[in-house]
Amino acid sequence: MIYLDHNATTPVDSRVLEAMLPYFTEKFGNAASTAHRFGWVASDAVALARERVAALLHAEPTEVTFTSGATESINLALKGVWEVYQTKGKHIITVATEHKAVLDVCAGLEQRGANITYLPVDHKGLIDLIQLEQAITPETILVCVMMANNETGVVQPIVEIGHLCKRHGVLFMSDITQALGKLPVDVQALGIDIAPLSAHKMYGPKGVGAIYLRRRGPRVKLPALIEGGGHESGLRSGTLNVPGIVGLGMAAEIALQEQNQYYNHTLALRKLLEQELLALQGASLNGNTAHRLPNTANISFAGLKAGGLLKTLADTVAVSSGSACTSALMEPSYVLKAMGVSDALAYNSIRFSLGKETTEAEVLQVVATVKGALIKIA
Repeated sequence: MIYLDHNATTPVDSRVLEAMLPYFTEKFGNAASTAHRFGWVASDAVALARERVAALLHAEPTEVTFTSGATESINLALKGVWEVYQTKGKHIITVATEHKAVLDVCAGLEQRGANITYLPVDHKGLIDLIQLEQAITPETILVCVMMANNETGVVQPIVEIGHLCKRHGVLFMSDITQALGKLPVDVQALGIDIAPLSAHKMYGPKGVGAIYLRRRGPRVKLPALIEGGGHESGLRSGTLNVPGIVGLGMAAEIALQEQNQYYNHTLALRKLLEQELLALQGASLNGNTAHRLPNTANISFAGLKAGGLLKTLADTVAVSSGSACTSALMEPSYVLKAMGVSDALAYNSIRFSLGKETTEAEVLQVVATVKGALIKIA
């Protein structure tokens, strides 16, 4: 079976696994145990991982807090900003195509009195910077715009958004989960104040992630999400997942070293995939062609019964109709609908997300399989 669903998750890189394994067995110490060598070894490993993640982000190690993943980081950030900064205002701006982790938390905050603006996107998936600036008021405390969309791969104008937020004195949060390892992410140059991320989207283990929190210009202040010991600068108490954190750190180091290679490899294969599939009658691309992740192609196939192609491919090609968090729902993608894609087309849209181990032969086999499936269900 050919795996082209790397935006959902990636296999753990063998170098990442090799780095992790000793911390399950002979280096099993608690990083908070400061009285003996087992704890020191674990603590040093966590410190190295923090440095590696910070290097990938062009941040300081003290600005990196480890969590269980991007969803927890998003909850920590959104709920924390709401709690700390609502004396300034209760207005948060986000986008209709954000990940469900953002949208669901925002919906919960609305129940608690927050005023949430959901910016629309154009038919290519991009926000309008003029609309964003017009939406900012003296009550606005946070702008939340993901760097790269998980379903379409569309990359938002993060530099411009960062400058705009700085000009208005508003915090800027960007979910960088899908961008890491695929595009350079420099939180300083981009003007990002808060950035959630996850290991398993860049060949690290599941169940571990981090959040970047700017310490200067401005210093981001958040309350503890989990209390009970003061771990992670008091933001997230609990015994650290040392093997997972080590894996995240190694994945970050590999991503930094190999992101140019990854970009060129997946872009070439994506171009081949699109060249072949978009030549088919009724096929169309969803998302901006110029501002998109190198590995992601979201393609609609007109004239089919709802979800017919995805079901036909299920035994031979691992692809999805959108986010892994919503793919089990028998509903058209909310991301595509926000872009103006009809329900009929959205039902028959497939996200192909390639990885660093994907081969040209696999892409050509997928093309042949899709063509055969279209003939079968026509």
